[in-house]
Amino acid sequence: MPITIVTGSCGLIGSEAVKFFCQKGHKVIGIDNDMRAYFFGPEASTQGNQKILESHPDYKHYGIDIRDQAAVNKIFSEYNKDISLVIHTAAQPSHDWAARDPLCDFTVNANGTLVMLEAARKYCPATVFIFTSTNKVYGDLPNSLPLVEEPTRWEIEKGHPFYEGIDETMSIDQSKHSLFGASKAAADLLVQEYGRYFGMKTGVFRGGCLTGPAHCGVELHGFLFYLAKCVAVGKPYTVYGYKGKQVRDNIHSYDLVNAFYHFYLKPRCGEVYNIGGSRHANISMKEAVSYFEKIFKKKAGVAYSDQNRQGDHIWYISNVNKFKSHYPKWDYVYDINRIMDEICEKGDFS
Repeated sequence: MPITIVTGSCGLIGSEAVKFFCQKGHKVIGIDNDMRAYFFGPEASTQGNQKILESHPDYKHYGIDIRDQAAVNKIFSEYNKDISLVIHTAAQPSHDWAARDPLCDFTVNANGTLVMLEAARKYCPATVFIFTSTNKVYGDLPNSLPLVEEPTRWEIEKGHPFYEGIDETMSIDQSKHSLFGASKAAADLLVQEYGRYFGMKTGVFRGGCLTGPAHCGVELHGFLFYLAKCVAVGKPYTVYGYKGKQVRDNIHSYDLVNAFYHFYLKPRCGEVYNIGGSRHANISMKEAVSYFEKIFKKKAGVAYSDQNRQGDHIWYISNVNKFKSHYPKWDYVYDINRIMDEICEKGDFS
């Protein structure tokens, strides 16, 4: 039985990966110490997901910190070369939170990734190593694109090279990343380097907005789920800047993990992919508010602030053509309507 290690195993992408690879016949080793509750409070805790995952006979949970090199090495040494896949999703995921505690943010995102890479290199160098990076490695450079204001969203003119989405040629230099974007960029480069320098089979996935009903969305992270929750329970929601017309592409956790699976079957060394909903699944804040109001048949308590979050994107849509060219059998299962409908139907808004 192949062994897969998943960090952040009780989070949105981690829990999806656990379920996916258990169904593929893998024994999954999960590493998660519920740091999300530390970052965002009790409502963000992933303990509920942990209980569900631990009911699966092929899942084993370790509540350790990825920064703890001795504890991580102990796990890797136990399973050693039987480890065929590492999916590293554990992170501090909020650019707002990172400014509150830069040392914690950097050590989790950068140092923790280095600990994982070194453990893989030492104990299972032939394994496939997948890292969930972020579009924030590009900083606010996407805001320099020639955007056009439309009634419900910002857009880019048709015919522009990035109209179908931002691809991997965009620079990560000369922009404001947020401290979160900087720590993730450091990890991103490390994963690439272990592929190119050591020949390890590493893949970097620079995600747009990652979403799904298993999200423990909070104000500082997981906007689509948290917005749905606020509308559903009548909780106030504040949209920061850009007249609420900022655009995000959203990829369902299943579609992302399925992309991981295709990379696992035919891995490359030090490869980088922009991954997100692309033109297939994107929405503005104003459009999302209207959609959820129609589903829940109630008015949303939304306030609009003129002050945008530092380094926040006005318009970001991922171009996934590079990944599709390498893995033509992969495709989306979820469009934006199905994503939002499922969040409303299955999301835990308690």
